[in-house]
Amino acid sequence: MSTLESVIWHVLGYAAMPVIILSGFAGVAAVSLWLLSLGKDKEV
Repeated sequence: MSTLESVIWHVLGYAAMPVIILSGFAGVAAVSLWLLSLGKDKEV
């Protein structure tokens, strides 16, 4: 593998980590809010 390919794969790998963590956090937050809204009193 050339140096350029190695750099590209390292950049992609390090960029993927925060994306995976943040998308997981957002998914858990969305599911949690949805579950909380199911039990919310609908009367205003």
